[in-house]
Amino acid sequence: MFKKIVLGTVSLLALFSLAACGQGSESKDTKNDVRTLTDAQDHKVEIPNKPKRIIASYLEDYLVALDEKPVAQWTVGEGKIQNYLQDKLKDIPTINYDLPYEDVLKFEPDLLLIGSNGSLEGGKYKEYAKIAPTYVVKNGDNVTWRDQLEDIGKVLAKEDKAKEVEKDYDQLVKKTKTDLKDKIEGKSAVVLWVTNNSAFMVADNRSSGQLLYQELGFEVPKLTKDISKKATADFSQVSLESLSQLDADYIFLVNSDSGAAMFKDPLWSNIPAVKNNQLFEFDGESSWLYNGPIAYTKMVESIQTVLK
Repeated sequence: MFKKIVLGTVSLLALFSLAACGQGSESKDTKNDVRTLTDAQDHKVEIPNKPKRIIASYLEDYLVALDEKPVAQWTVGEGKIQNYLQDKLKDIPTINYDLPYEDVLKFEPDLLLIGSNGSLEGGKYKEYAKIAPTYVVKNGDNVTWRDQLEDIGKVLAKEDKAKEVEKDYDQLVKKTKTDLKDKIEGKSAVVLWVTNNSAFMVADNRSSGQLLYQELGFEVPKLTKDISKKATADFSQVSLESLSQLDADYIFLVNSDSGAAMFKDPLWSNIPAVKNNQLFEFDGESSWLYNGPIAYTKMVESIQTVLK
């Protein structure tokens, strides 16, 4: 009888021991569901290993490139969205660019990616962090789309995919430079954006300017050099009088105002590239006003199309 009691006690202890081990293993697995990363503002952020409801306002390009879809996509005002991404995001609802707290809450995100320090002014970070892990991606004047892609790739544990995206892009640029060698070498180009009857020129080291001059190897027109010295944004306003002296072989025009009066002005008509039919026009819904691997890829492809 005593032996049976001892054996029964031992068996119960063994069961309790196994149960305890199981609980410890489950706790450990739960802990491993997150990784702690330091973001661009030195926040320690617990990132879920496989986030399923991401909001990344104005960073959707990077998500799509990494085979991810946000739960909501960037918009400004009434229906202003990134049209060049809609083959992947057409069914994704919109959220205003400034991420109103109540709207963010409604989407129940499990990860927020923030692409600009300025968008967090007024204590917004603490509010967002109450909703979901909030990670500020590398940003600023000297941060490239590659830097942001790699940072987001790290957050999503997709570093290899980010490298693959960059490799594919670099191969496209290399092929374009080879195929269009006679159209690029010794030729100058500029990107203009016309909106509200005003013209803006891209800086030589920003956005599509970085693509034209650093990557593809077009020469920088004098006017672009002058504007770039004082540039505080991707595009800087330039007068029609200044444009009349533009010595660029090609103009890539992003036209958000097709009825602009400036297009009827003789000063515009006498710009050398315009006179020589070397102006190539893209509408305001194209990728030229955006940043990211997909935007840049589409820019290169459009250059291939018009210069082939």
